[in-house]
Amino acid sequence: MASDLAGTADKTLAQEMGLDEAAIERRRRLVGLGPDDTKRIASIRDAITQRAEEYASLFFNYLAQTDEARDFMRNRELVEQARRLKVQHLTAMVSGEYGAEYALQRLRLARLYGRAGLEERVFMAAFHHLLRAMGVAAFRAAPEPEAGIEAFFSLQKVAFLDLGLMVDVMVAERERLITRQQEAIRELTTPVLQIRDRLLMLPIIGMIDTHRARLVTENLLHAIRANRAKVVVMDVTGVLAVDTKVANHLLQTVAAARLMGATVIVTGLSAEVSQTLVNLGVDLAGLQTIGDLQGGIEEAERVLGYEVIHRDARLNGLAAPARAL
Repeated sequence: MASDLAGTADKTLAQEMGLDEAAIERRRRLVGLGPDDTKRIASIRDAITQRAEEYASLFFNYLAQTDEARDFMRNRELVEQARRLKVQHLTAMVSGEYGAEYALQRLRLARLYGRAGLEERVFMAAFHHLLRAMGVAAFRAAPEPEAGIEAFFSLQKVAFLDLGLMVDVMVAERERLITRQQEAIRELTTPVLQIRDRLLMLPIIGMIDTHRARLVTENLLHAIRANRAKVVVMDVTGVLAVDTKVANHLLQTVAAARLMGATVIVTGLSAEVSQTLVNLGVDLAGLQTIGDLQGGIEEAERVLGYEVIHRDARLNGLAAPARAL
């Protein structure tokens, strides 16, 4: 099951990168890999495949000596998986078949390196160390020095094809990781909380720039639709300062929420922020504000039709029990 999922992920990534047969053919042309190279590589095939395990060990031994790959090498399960894929890689390098299946094998290994956090420069250094050892084998396996040089140059073209594929994948995996981290940070910094049915609260803490203000708008509008909210309490107690762009963006957020049928109540405006808004000349006519968060929630419940009864008053018989109107 795990291998099926991994295979699906490899194919999905290949599609995202546009790695179809035509694209792989273009990559082969870019490195100059042709039929003559395939014939020359065939002459050293046995010399490489018979020592594939040895070459794989050489690659990982080099990584083990670098500080940058220390965390990767400590994960024994991951390293063993990478070693198995590396042996397959070395065998495929001299197979003479460099189509879609070959590219998928490279993607699978590169995704593993990317998930493990192996840097491109460290991988390339280890790969260069490995290629140099394979070049020695090519010279020894050739019947004469000139043939050995030609076979090694042909093998280099395959190596350049591999490097292009694998570095592209490793960069793509790192960008995907960064995107996921940014999404997680966005959810943490702009949380929309459901207080009760149709009532949301959006606490905003820290500095707000234009980018974060845009995230606030996106998250809030999605939450309003998802929860069919009627009232939103936007608490800005933790906001220290705003500028004109941010203030106008928040007002636009309030207007957008209103268009979706939700009322926004802003609470916790500090004296400094209030004075800044006035000095900036921001039009606050459409902004409903309440001094503190508790008052804002009480006002939101009143808008929703809830009646708030203090316990002391109820115990003294001065009011009926609280109920939803």
